[in-house]
Amino acid sequence: MTLRQIEVVRAVMMTGTINGAAQMLNVSAPGISRLVKHTEESLGIRLFERKSGLFIPSIEASKVFDQLREVYKGVENLQQAVGALQKGEEVRLSCASAPSVAQFIAARVMKQVRARYADLFIDLNILKIEETLDYLLLERGEFVIMSSSVVNAAVENDKIAEGRLVAIMPEGHTLAAQAEVSVHDLAQHPVIGLEPADPYGRLLARPFEQEGLAVQHAMRGRFAQTLVSFVRHGLGVAVIDEFSVAEVYMPGVIRRPLKEVTQVGIYVVRKKGRVLSGFAEYAIAQFRRELSKAIEDGPSLRGVRKADPMD
Repeated sequence: MTLRQIEVVRAVMMTGTINGAAQMLNVSAPGISRLVKHTEESLGIRLFERKSGLFIPSIEASKVFDQLREVYKGVENLQQAVGALQKGEEVRLSCASAPSVAQFIAARVMKQVRARYADLFIDLNILKIEETLDYLLLERGEFVIMSSSVVNAAVENDKIAEGRLVAIMPEGHTLAAQAEVSVHDLAQHPVIGLEPADPYGRLLARPFEQEGLAVQHAMRGRFAQTLVSFVRHGLGVAVIDEFSVAEVYMPGVIRRPLKEVTQVGIYVVRKKGRVLSGFAEYAIAQFRRELSKAIEDGPSLRGVRKADPMD
């Protein structure tokens, strides 16, 4: 018997009439009648007794109907399982992000993931690059979003965005009056940075080094958020990636374009050969979307006026 035949026979059994089954399945009554007749002929058994217009399950087919109930119950369980999976019930998404992306971008991504999978358990870790290999190779999570590629034969890197470094300074700072800031300007003030031996610290130091300036830090932090906090409290100026300050409202902090253009790549890193879940694939797609939007909105956040097409 096909699933369609099972569905029709069950509907007749439940309603007791051809018309009732047709209404239940939202199809025509003649179609139900023909399918019941065809099923009985193909099986060589009588499924129903016809009495006064009612269809009563025949005694000899009682075992068949018992099995039909079990089959249909299994189909309903399958539909419930699929529905639960679509909502993310009893499953989890484990992933991680570099601090710079986690500050604002990751929260927006997880909001989209939550909207798509209402019951999915999300475990988002914040990692430094040196922690990435253990996290992936021990399969603690499916992927990591990093601002540097991870050089190791056991992992794969996929660049999903390319932003740039920007200059930040406290509100009221003399450099805030400039439309564009150079590292030569920043070097005249207390510079806050990260340890140059750190991959992210090397990235922030690159425009200074390319201009032949020795990086002289007045203060150092460990994470991008720390730099932003120090700047907000008037402790100095800094160079930082635009994703770390990709928020419309950042009181106490002024963003300006950096004259020495320095690109910042954002990578999805995962264990080589690992097949990602649909939840992970969806989350990565949202990371691409939110990073792209942050790049698009970046000039306005840095006080750069968009060109008027009438100019």
